[in-house]
Amino acid sequence: MSLIKNLNWRYATKKMNGAVVPQEKLDYILDAAHLAPSSSGLQPYKIFVISDREVLAKIRAIAFDQSQITDCSHLLVFAAWDKYTYDRMGEVFKRTVQERGLPDDAMNAYLDRVWSTYEPLGQEWHAAHAAKQSYIALGLAIAAAAEQKVDATPMEGFLHEQLDEILGLAGQGLKSVTLLPLGYRDEANDWLVNLKKVRTPVEEFITEVK
Repeated sequence: MSLIKNLNWRYATKKMNGAVVPQEKLDYILDAAHLAPSSSGLQPYKIFVISDREVLAKIRAIAFDQSQITDCSHLLVFAAWDKYTYDRMGEVFKRTVQERGLPDDAMNAYLDRVWSTYEPLGQEWHAAHAAKQSYIALGLAIAAAAEQKVDATPMEGFLHEQLDEILGLAGQGLKSVTLLPLGYRDEANDWLVNLKKVRTPVEEFITEVK
């Protein structure tokens, strides 16, 4: 039940105090995100870990002046593939068969099948699908941060194209999806810290089909 206890402890921290998250805690959070499941095991996203104060100030300026961005210890930027390609997917499957000691062509038929499904759907669908995969990693990072008693506030409120430019994402075939500041709550100045956590009642949230 410790996970539930930790999730009850966490909240969307509005004010952080600037204290540094120890490296071992940061590594734990990143490991959890790294181990997240994804469709076909493609992991079509990357995580940028930003602690450079000048870069954080630039991001805050295009993120509606949200103070957590400059008051956090580290800012995680989840950036997803802008599209799928046969070669891009093939590189992932090539690594998989090599790591598993399988024949080089062991996943070729699967690659062809997946690509034949994805390719006709177009780049807009590709980008949206890849972004959805990154949210699974985001969720695990949030849960891992709660386990480590590190505050984490997921954010979608920023100008995506401008952040892509700041981080040079287009040249890497990536698009920014979401932000996750990591740090510690400023209890004296955060208006949300002592308010009751409110969720949809369980009986309305969960429907059992037996």
